[in-house]
Amino acid sequence: MIRAVVFDVGECLVNETREYGTWADWLGVPRHTFAAMFGAVIAQGRDYRETFQVFRPGFDLYEEREKRAQAGQPEHFDDGDLYCDVRPSLRALRDAGLWVGIAGNQTMRAGGILRSLDLPADFIATSDDWGVSKPDPAFFSHVADAAPCAAEEILYVGDRLDNDIRPAAKVGMATALIRRGPWATIQWDDPEAVTVATLRLHSLAELPGRVAELNAGEH
Repeated sequence: MIRAVVFDVGECLVNETREYGTWADWLGVPRHTFAAMFGAVIAQGRDYRETFQVFRPGFDLYEEREKRAQAGQPEHFDDGDLYCDVRPSLRALRDAGLWVGIAGNQTMRAGGILRSLDLPADFIATSDDWGVSKPDPAFFSHVADAAPCAAEEILYVGDRLDNDIRPAAKVGMATALIRRGPWATIQWDDPEAVTVATLRLHSLAELPGRVAELNAGEH
């Protein structure tokens, strides 16, 4: 029985096209070149942060975020960066009596932005809040502690096999892989996308109905 649904942030709720475009601009790299290298790094199973090293060896993401903030270009996203199915889907899940959480690898600033958007969610937290990042099992322990139910009654929704689906499944959670953003597009045909993920989604609009089917024993 699914009693809680918890969402990743980047490329699950938030379209990060603008964010990564501004990083390309910061590095002085054409956006299409940065995007192509980003995809190549992911396809090779490497950490996405290695993309930055290609263009600027020794690049430190946290340090550069601070430099950007000091230069008047802080990390930013707003309602316009949310995928269009986010609000209706979260609202439908809550209306169905499910507890809705948001928890991803994000900075404290991003957490503040998320809370300012007045999303229909019962809980919002970030890896910076907890001091631990996915795919560390401790991150998912925090998720389980926050939810008002057992780990096996939580459905974690994300766009990455490596950071979301695999580690959430290992701690006993049900999982849903949504196909959008570079990771899910590249990883969609991976055998684990079929065998490990409880659900595979092309849109969050499918989610309320699919959860209802799961709870009715129809999956």
